[in-house]
Amino acid sequence: MSSASSNSGFQLAPALAALMRDGMPLRLVAFDGSSAGPEDGAVTLELTSERGLAYLLGAPGDLGLARAYVTGELVVHGVHPGDPYEALSLLMNHTKFRAPTPSEVVGLLQGIRSTIGLKSLAPPPVPPQEHLPRWRRVVEGVRHSLIRDAEAIHHHYDVSNTFYEHVLGPSMAYTCAVYPELDSTLEAAQEEKFDLVCRKLGLQPGQRLLDIGCGWGGMVRHAAKHYGVTALGVTLSREQASWAKAAIDADGLGDVAEVRHSDYRDVLESDFDAISSIGLLEHIGVKQYPEYFGFVTDHLRPGGKLLNHQITRPHNKPTSTGAFIDRYVFPDGELTGSGTIIAAAQDAGLEVVHEENFRKHYAMTLRDWNRNLRDSWEECVAEVGEGTARVWGLYMAGSRLAFERNEIQLHQVLASKPTAEGDDGFGLRLQW
Repeated sequence: MSSASSNSGFQLAPALAALMRDGMPLRLVAFDGSSAGPEDGAVTLELTSERGLAYLLGAPGDLGLARAYVTGELVVHGVHPGDPYEALSLLMNHTKFRAPTPSEVVGLLQGIRSTIGLKSLAPPPVPPQEHLPRWRRVVEGVRHSLIRDAEAIHHHYDVSNTFYEHVLGPSMAYTCAVYPELDSTLEAAQEEKFDLVCRKLGLQPGQRLLDIGCGWGGMVRHAAKHYGVTALGVTLSREQASWAKAAIDADGLGDVAEVRHSDYRDVLESDFDAISSIGLLEHIGVKQYPEYFGFVTDHLRPGGKLLNHQITRPHNKPTSTGAFIDRYVFPDGELTGSGTIIAAAQDAGLEVVHEENFRKHYAMTLRDWNRNLRDSWEECVAEVGEGTARVWGLYMAGSRLAFERNEIQLHQVLASKPTAEGDDGFGLRLQW
């Protein structure tokens, strides 16, 4: 312990632990030599510097913790940074500071002043991985405008194709996989997801498919290769489009498959037999659902089908996105329940015929992505830097917990644009 801390009697770790709303479930060791929390735990948090303390106190909650962790001022011992799941499973629901009493505020400030000085609490620069706060984004552009959506997608998806190859594996599918068995590989589960979408849409040779928000083109390539359709995919990520074009050419599918760097709203072709949307609607915003589903209705032929696959909430009440996710992972992202999605699709003239929840499958998918990041940690850090790699480990492990605990879900909604005679393009019973 530092002499200043000894002389004042102030101990930083117990003072911080006392402010945790739900207690300190992990061992906390602070740079002044003090500690708090259970002594026999397998995981320890180490606050290494005054700068880390400034992050924690400047943004109490998950944002301050993330800033300190991403910059290396908060070190987690006992887990790998590529897969901090075990630490987060203990820390989950323990990231909020309670409101201190006036006497606690005075005691904390006096203790900090006597040990490290109040000047050390001046707000440090935010990590470079952090996106602008939402109020700044509002000032600089209309939410979900073409320009602002492109910037949000660029922030998340244009990290590095090589980095994504390490984390996602050969499928380059950055959406929930569907595991045929508990012990299925990630690659087999991603193949099953694409095939399930094709089967639900009833794709047939010679049909035309539009894949909105196509990522690296996995759905486009699978549908063209295995179902004989002509497939067009669009993505706002230039890096994704470049990678997908190379993959399409390598597969010899250039005459039947295409991926464009484009907003889906700029697609001029119409009368598609089927539209797939896998992991896009999370970025759209609930207020834009009428426009989105209106686009789908306008671009399907009568009898055409839609498969919408997206992360959802287990309820339909307005809920804001957490600060860490909004600043570091999905700027402008917005989630709602499957009921809201189904209602919006119906209001646009689509007939919803089936919906399915793959919540457990997404938890398994994230588990496997964390494993890939952990196993290729050095290569990933060399590609994007340790701070960004830490963001990804944290975000994926936290998301896995959220899916496991039913805080978020993943729904597929299958719908069609009935003909004037009411034909929905499906038989009496759905089978796939």
